[in-house]
Amino acid sequence: MGIEWRRRALPAAALALVLAAATGCDSGTTDATPRPTAAPSAPSKSAARVCAEPPAGPAKAPAGAVTVDPAVPGDLAAKTENSPPHTTFWLRPGRHTLLSDRYDQVIPKEGDVYLGAPGAVLDGRRSNHYAFGGDAPDVVLRHLTVRGFVAPRDEGVVNHDSADGWVIEHTTIRDNSGAGLMAGSRQQVRASCLRDNGQYGMNAYKAGGVRNLVVEGNEITGNNKDDWERQRPDCGCSGGVKFWAVDGADVRGNWVHDNRGTGLWADTNNNDFLIEGNLIEDNDGAALIYEISYNAVIRANTIRRNNWVEGRAYAASGDTFPFATVYLSESGGEPRIRARTNRIDVVGNVLENNWSGITLWENADRFCNSPANTSSGDCTLLVKRTARCAQPAIAGPPLYSDCRWKTQRVDIHGNRFVLDKSVLACKAGCDRMGVLSNYGTYPDWSPYQGERVARAITQDQHNRWHDNVYVGPWTFVVHDASRTIGYKQWRAAPYRQDAGSTLRAGDGG
Repeated sequence: MGIEWRRRALPAAALALVLAAATGCDSGTTDATPRPTAAPSAPSKSAARVCAEPPAGPAKAPAGAVTVDPAVPGDLAAKTENSPPHTTFWLRPGRHTLLSDRYDQVIPKEGDVYLGAPGAVLDGRRSNHYAFGGDAPDVVLRHLTVRGFVAPRDEGVVNHDSADGWVIEHTTIRDNSGAGLMAGSRQQVRASCLRDNGQYGMNAYKAGGVRNLVVEGNEITGNNKDDWERQRPDCGCSGGVKFWAVDGADVRGNWVHDNRGTGLWADTNNNDFLIEGNLIEDNDGAALIYEISYNAVIRANTIRRNNWVEGRAYAASGDTFPFATVYLSESGGEPRIRARTNRIDVVGNVLENNWSGITLWENADRFCNSPANTSSGDCTLLVKRTARCAQPAIAGPPLYSDCRWKTQRVDIHGNRFVLDKSVLACKAGCDRMGVLSNYGTYPDWSPYQGERVARAITQDQHNRWHDNVYVGPWTFVVHDASRTIGYKQWRAAPYRQDAGSTLRAGDGG
C-alpha cells in the first residue's frame, strides 16, 4: 500500500519551504503562494454543510430507550454491556466519558442504536483510544459528537474493528487521533461531519476487504491534522478518506475540503466506484487519487483549487512530473472484473483553477511480484498467487498482461477544464494533462523494460480524451515526463486526442 505517485521523496528544504508556509517557493517557475489566496467561493447549496449546522437529535428519550447519564463515568459502556441486542440508547445532553483505562470503549451488540440528545458529546479526553469497537453488525449512531480519542496510526475511533452494516448519520467525529471512523461492508456514512482528525476522516480498510460502502452527503474537512506525510515520508497514509480493497462504493454529494493532503484516495485493488456530485476543493494535495484499482465512474463533480500546496512544492523542487489534481495511477477498466462499468469513465466534471488537471500514469517497474511495488504482497485481481508473476511465465500470455495493474480503458469526456494562472500565482507547472510512463529498468528480470509500457499507455490501452472544453493555457505531457506538447499536437497523429473538444487559450475566463 503506497504513495506511488510520489516517485521520489521531495527534498526536505523544498517541502519545508512550501508546506510550512514560512516564505514561498522561488524556483523561477512558480510564485510564492503556499495556500489558496483567492477568495473561496461559497459552496453550492447542494454541498454538505454539515459541520456548521448539524441537525439536533431527539430532545426526549424515545419510547423504550435506555437513558445514559453524562454524570456517571462509563455509564454508556456499562449499560451497553448489560442490555440485550437491538437496544436503543439515548445519551442525555452533556459530556459523556468512559473509564480511565486507554482501552475502555463501548462494545455494541447487534442492532444497537445510539442517539444523542442536543449537546450530547462522547469525549475520550485524549486518554481513551477507541469510542466504539467490536464485531457486532448493524449498529446505528445518530446525532452524537465523538471527540478527543487517540487511536494509533492506521486505526480508527468509531467502528474500530470494521464491523459490517453500521449506519453513521448526523454524527460529528472530530479532533481525534488516527482515523475518525473505520468502515466495514454495507456501511453507510451519511450527513455526518468528519473533521480535524489526526490522520483520516475515514479509513475504509478491513482484512478480506470491504463491500458495498456508501459515503453520502458528508462534510469531510481539516483531516490529517497530524501531518503524517511529514512524520513518515511517502507513507501514503493521510487525507480526507482512504479506501483500501473496497469492492463497490458510492461516494456522492460530499463536501471534501481543506484537508491536508489528498481529498479522496482509493489505493490498492478497489473496484466498482461511483464518485458523483461531490464538491472537492482547497485540499493541499490531489482532489482524487485512484491507484492500482479498477472500474469507476467519476461523474458530475466540482473540483476546484486543489493541489496548490503539494503541486507547488514539487514544481519548486524541479520535478517535471505532471502532478495532477485527479490522478489515475495504474488504474483502469477491466471487463473481466464485475462492476457497473468496465471502464474508468470521467464525465461531466468541472475542474477549475487546480494545480494541473488529470494525469494517467503507469509505472513500468510496478507490477505483481516486483520489489518496486509499494503495495508489497498484493497482486492484481486477475492473478491469485503472487509467485506466478515470475520468469519465465510472466514473459508470455496471459501473465504478461495480467500481472500488471494497467492504466487502460479510461474515457475522459464532457468535462470543463478552467485555468487562470494569475489566480494560482503560477508561472509554469500548473497547466498540464498527462498520459505517460517511465522507462522500465527494474528488476532485472522484468519483461516490461524499456519503453514498452510508455508506448502502451499512450497509444495502445484505449485511453481517450474527447468532447471536453478547455479554458486557459493547457499543455499535455505524453509518453514520458520529458515530452510536453501543445493542444494542436495533442490532437494530431500519433496521439489523436480530444476529438470534438474546444480550447479557448488565455488565462481563465
